[in-house]
Amino acid sequence: MIRTLSQYRSFPRSVQLLLLNQLTINVGFYMLIPYLADHLSQGLGLATWLVGLILGVRNFSQQGMFLIGGSLADRYGYKPLIVAGCALRTAGFALLGLVDNVPALIAASAATGFAGALFNPAVRAYLAQDSGERRVEAFALFSVFYQTGILIGPLVGLALTGLAFSITCLVAAGVFALLTMLQLRALPARRGDDPQQGEDSTGGSSAVLRQWAQVASSRGFLLFSLAMIGSYVLSFQVYLALPLQARAIALAAVDPTVVVAAVFAVSGGVTIAAQMGVTAWCRAHWGPGRALSRGLLVLALAFVPILLGELLLGVLPSLARSTAGPILAAVCLLLAAAILALGTAVVFPFEMDTIVTLSHGRLVATHYGLYNTVCGVGILLGNLGTGWALDLARSAGAAPAPWAVLIIIGVFSAAALAMLQRRGLLTAQPLPAEPCDAQHSNNDMDRPEPLSDAGDVTNCTAPLAPAARYLDASTPSRYGGPWFPEGLTQPLPIRYVSVSPQPAQRLSVPRPARPKVPPRAHPVLRAQPQGSSAAGRPAGSAPARSSFSAEPLSRQDEPRPVIAEGGGPASDTDFGGGAPGFEEDRRPAALFDPTYQLLAEEASGRARLL
Repeated sequence: MIRTLSQYRSFPRSVQLLLLNQLTINVGFYMLIPYLADHLSQGLGLATWLVGLILGVRNFSQQGMFLIGGSLADRYGYKPLIVAGCALRTAGFALLGLVDNVPALIAASAATGFAGALFNPAVRAYLAQDSGERRVEAFALFSVFYQTGILIGPLVGLALTGLAFSITCLVAAGVFALLTMLQLRALPARRGDDPQQGEDSTGGSSAVLRQWAQVASSRGFLLFSLAMIGSYVLSFQVYLALPLQARAIALAAVDPTVVVAAVFAVSGGVTIAAQMGVTAWCRAHWGPGRALSRGLLVLALAFVPILLGELLLGVLPSLARSTAGPILAAVCLLLAAAILALGTAVVFPFEMDTIVTLSHGRLVATHYGLYNTVCGVGILLGNLGTGWALDLARSAGAAPAPWAVLIIIGVFSAAALAMLQRRGLLTAQPLPAEPCDAQHSNNDMDRPEPLSDAGDVTNCTAPLAPAARYLDASTPSRYGGPWFPEGLTQPLPIRYVSVSPQPAQRLSVPRPARPKVPPRAHPVLRAQPQGSSAAGRPAGSAPARSSFSAEPLSRQDEPRPVIAEGGGPASDTDFGGGAPGFEEDRRPAALFDPTYQLLAEEASGRARLL
């Protein structure tokens, strides 16, 4: 817990506020929603199909509208959508506690669901933007605060519902009203990188359709969304299959609600306690791609204890009829809840980070919206199939079958993610080029115009912002001279091309043969005494540095003849001989390496081409 708090304080204030917001949002939401069905059926006496309709409208208005909420967040900014979502949920929760007719209840339920569709994509995109390179760590903290709210909310709601359900609704509405005021006063405004932000916001549906078409054109993102449906089908069984299993195995003396509460307590406790450590370990040892596929395998393994327990109880009927049978089934159930929470802790931070990576940092909220919509449809179909399979299996005497199917779903999803990783589809791919009249990024407002005769290099290249950078020709090099030839007085446009990152590979480059340098091919200057000849200088006297002689450039370990004034060549290795014109050579050894000389000539030729 101390480590979690220290990491929380290390983030910017905006990220801290978003994490606290999510904690408060979940407290307000889960203090009411778990008790809504009982209020509608028992308190108001509605038919079961009407209760299902009201709850279904809430779920559809949230899961089905995520794409719209994400598009609005990218177009108008994250803060307005977060504030609007909190305000709308305030009105919806208050209405649920004050009305008792079906049309008003349906409207209130739809308002609470659409509120979530407004602020959920905006919160995630805002968090990804302000956390920067620490996105994975930020989303791990987000998961901790999220689960903490899920644990606290039902406890608060249980105490308030004991008084009156209307009080619970009004308190939840008050929580969201407080959040609305807090966002208005303290949350900084943020916008995503939307190419249409500079256009007229009254562009209508055409601008939104362009956004959707751009997101849907990302093949890697769509395949990733489809592959992750299995993750959501498995993780959401903590709300469906595990509670149904708890009611099926509960002892006669134990209320099934206690077993369900224990399942949620174990799930939330594992996430809160292990999330940060699990994320750090997976990031250090696996990386994002392998963490996703192996996290799916952990989710699949979560149902193995229940499968083995059902098989054991089927083989030993006497054990099933004894007291030890339900106890064994309960232990398997709690173990499954713990492993399921662990698998979710592995997957969630890297899942959120991968969405940002595949979006190239553009239209992030729209990507989150479409992703949640696709996964929401998968959750709906998965829950329908799981519920039908559980009922059919128990009536047919094949209780282990549904758990085996869930394991197979997890294995197939893990294999799909591993295949996407091997093909490089979980990393950012180059985006297609945009026309040159596209709206420039805000970072390009003060840049100079490119050269008119530069030709093809002035073409716009997306997704780069800016499309071209400029180098000043007057900038000196490390050797004192300009980088570019004389006469170049205007900025030189350089076209940047986005390159897809590839896995690191070990390259083997053959070492080129060293060419032989002929002697005396590169003469250098040597210092000689001033005002006198080398022949007339006394032996051992120090030479002055005013006149020079020439010496060939050869390898350092070879003798170098020195040509002195009035004298013949002498070996500079014969130090004790006191040869006239000798001076110790202190130049770096690299200057005598022919390979170094060739590289220097090649670099000089490239500079002349520029």
